[in-house]
This record gives sequence, structure tokens and C-alpha cells, in this order.
Amino acid sequence: MSEPIRTVDLGSPDLEAVDASLREAGFLLLTGHGVPAGSAAAVRREARRFFAGDDKERWAARIGGRGWLAPGVEANGAIEGEPLPDLKESLAFGPETPTGDPAVDEVWFPPNAWPSPSLRAAVQDYAGHMRRVSDALLALCATVLDAPAFTTVNPTWTFNVNRYPPLTEVGEPAPGQFRIGPHTDFGTVTVLDREPGAGGLQVHTDARGWRDAPYDPAALTINIGDLLALWSGGRWRSGRHRVLPPQAGAPAEELVSLVWFFELDHDAVVTPLGGGPAVTCGPFIRERLDAISVG
Repeated sequence: MSEPIRTVDLGSPDLEAVDASLREAGFLLLTGHGVPAGSAAAVRREARRFFAGDDKERWAARIGGRGWLAPGVEANGAIEGEPLPDLKESLAFGPETPTGDPAVDEVWFPPNAWPSPSLRAAVQDYAGHMRRVSDALLALCATVLDAPAFTTVNPTWTFNVNRYPPLTEVGEPAPGQFRIGPHTDFGTVTVLDREPGAGGLQVHTDARGWRDAPYDPAALTINIGDLLALWSGGRWRSGRHRVLPPQAGAPAEELVSLVWFFELDHDAVVTPLGGGPAVTCGPFIRERLDAISVG
């Protein structure tokens, strides 16, 4: 059986491969993206320094906020009825482009928490590359579907730096507990720079069930979320995935993943191609964020 997740070169994309990969898996591997390896490395270096420190509580935030998301505050599997907390901690960042409307800005454009100037510089550099890649991916998706491209003016996004602690730190997972429980993402495109491991990313497809996601150190892992799947009129699937718990065979394994969730403008209206009820981006995303918050 052939691998359902295709590799696509952003500079000269195979449109049929994009379509097939998003129909079968909701995932693809992206080469030719132009993101310097040093940009991701700088974020990991600064984030690991933060995670190893003893001042994290000062920067604590809730799901959807900006700052440190402590272990136990998020349960991605809750969206599918599996409420066990994820075995991870995160740093969360977002756009610093307030609209001037306090009600909007409090939810979608709050200030970021910057534990250090070096972390801020690394994240802002990486975010610039991610915004460019996201816009290119939305344009590519529109080309594949022969549809008008979305134009974003002041989009919402979240950049999570996820740390998956080793087994020696978190202890034996509860039955059915994961580093990240089974779920689909909520927005348009997710851009993932990952470290492979024994307790790594798995993707679910109808044909193969759960399988380890293919990995290429030169490629970014892309999956589409619920909002883009809806826009496609159901042609494409929102990529269902999970991150395995730490494994007994690799008890010291610690992974750090860079996860960029891109949405649209908070008030953008998305109408499914071919017809169907329209949704507004902000409330659509907020409902799903609330569903995975613990407590």
C-alpha cells in the first residue's frame, strides 16, 4: 500500500499530489519552503532554556492565551471524548497586531509573554517565516480547488513550542493517555517542525488506521484543520493525529516540536465550496479551544 502522505515541493508543487494527500490523510510533507534551519534551532535552544528554569509559573497562561501552558491544562483528546490531560508543557505565542476593539483584542490579540529578549527575537524571526509559508499554502490550496484564495489582513494564529517530557519525569502514563490525545486541528493550516522519536507523531487514515507519520529532516509537516476542511466542502479531511506517550524503550526521550496554527482574520466568514452553512472564524475556533481546556 502506497504512503498516503505525499511530499510536495512548494516551489513547483504537484497539484494532483496535494489533492490526493489532503483527501486521504489531511497531511503532506513540504519541501522547498525556504525556512532556514537555524531559525527553528534558535527557537528550540531558547525554549529549552526556559523549560529547564524554575521561573515558569510567573508566565502561566490559559488555553488560547499567551505564555506557559503547564502540564495538565490541556486535553486535546477531549474533543473526541478522551479527557485525559496531555503529557506536555508548552509556550504559546500569537500576533501582536491589536484592532483597537478591546473585546476583540482581549481574546485574539493579547500581548505576548516574553521571558527573555533572546526568546522573543527567535520567535519573531520564526513567525515571519511561518506567515509566509502559511500564505503560500492557502494560495496553493485555492489553486488546487480552482477557488478564490483567502486574503488575510490581520489573521489570528498561535505558535506553540511543545515540550514532551521523558518517561523518567512524568512516570507511567495512564491507559489511553498521550503526549497529545487524538484530535484534529481547528484552523486552516498547521505547520509543524518536529523532532522524530519513539513517542512521536501518528496520523490516522481510513485505509491504514494509526501509523507513524513519515519524516524528512528537510521537510515541514503540514496538516489542514477543521476550517479548511469545511471550506473544501468536505473534499479534504482535517488531518486526525496524536502524539504517542513516552515509551518504555526510550525512557529518557525528550522532544520539542514547533507547532504553528494558522487561521484567518477573526471575523472572516467561511462558506463551504459547493454550498452549506457559513461559519465565522473567531467563534468557530474559540468553541474548540474551550473544549480542550482542562478545568
